[in-house]
Amino acid sequence: MKRKIAVSFLRLAIILTAISPAYAQKQAATPRIGVLSVTAPPNPNIDIFVRALQDHGYTDGKNIAIEYRFAEGKPNRMPELAADLVRSKVDAIFASGPGAILALKRVTQTIPIVFFSTSDPIGLGIAASLAHPGGNFTGMSALASDLWPKRLELLKEISPRLSRVAMVWNKGNAAMNLEAKATQEVAQPLGVALQDRGIKDPAELETIFAAMAKDRPDAFLALVDPFLGTYQKQILDFLAANRLPAIFESKEWVEAGGLVSYGPEYSELYRRAAMHMDKILKGAKPADLPVEQPTKFELVINLKTAKQIGLTIPPNVLARADKVIR
Repeated sequence: MKRKIAVSFLRLAIILTAISPAYAQKQAATPRIGVLSVTAPPNPNIDIFVRALQDHGYTDGKNIAIEYRFAEGKPNRMPELAADLVRSKVDAIFASGPGAILALKRVTQTIPIVFFSTSDPIGLGIAASLAHPGGNFTGMSALASDLWPKRLELLKEISPRLSRVAMVWNKGNAAMNLEAKATQEVAQPLGVALQDRGIKDPAELETIFAAMAKDRPDAFLALVDPFLGTYQKQILDFLAANRLPAIFESKEWVEAGGLVSYGPEYSELYRRAAMHMDKILKGAKPADLPVEQPTKFELVINLKTAKQIGLTIPPNVLARADKVIR
């Protein structure tokens, strides 16, 4: 009897010895993803990215662990949050926006990073080329700099006598510097004089508004990043009060009361970013994954806003709209 018990314990020990490494390996194989964004929750685009990961079979808390770091609308917090994610030894990181990208660029050259950027990744120094990024970054570029000529052309179509446009942007964002430069370069050939209204501090917004009220431009454009996005209501209220036509990059601004937007469908880019993350988790290297660009662009017009500011949208522009808010 004792011999049988001893043999049974020996067999059990052999089984456990065989199972334990496999179990440990399975536990260790659960990937950990970092998510870095300046925008505080609720963050619809991050939600789209996470839902897209689920479509690829990844569920937070089951077969993947997601570490979130949000700067709560404070760009100066990005460096510490990026460093914290790197110290936590996540397997890969999703970086939403140029601020997150540049903060991570300073602290890691090894952790695979999938990004969404409104700006040129080559200009930001994170990709050698779109086809062959060559480093630890890959992702989605929204072609922001390339689209400003089209946006200025649209403003000219909507308001043919337009000659002076106020450009508000975040001087503290290196990516926005690239966009502002690109916009300034295309303005003169279009016969548009840009009033540069760049700011570094939200307190400067009221000063900028006062300057525009005094030296009134014909129209307004905002190079929107998460920093300026947190002041959406103040900007739209000012535009409505001063009856200024304005064009934006994303339809969210038009749905909130802006006049017109032209740009990529950002939700699709966030879904495609999840596809890149899936490939990396399956062993692909960022250096070998091309940076993708938008394939679909949307023109959205708010006729309610046009009526409120006393502007008639030309029929040829209205006919090209993908969405009209009435």
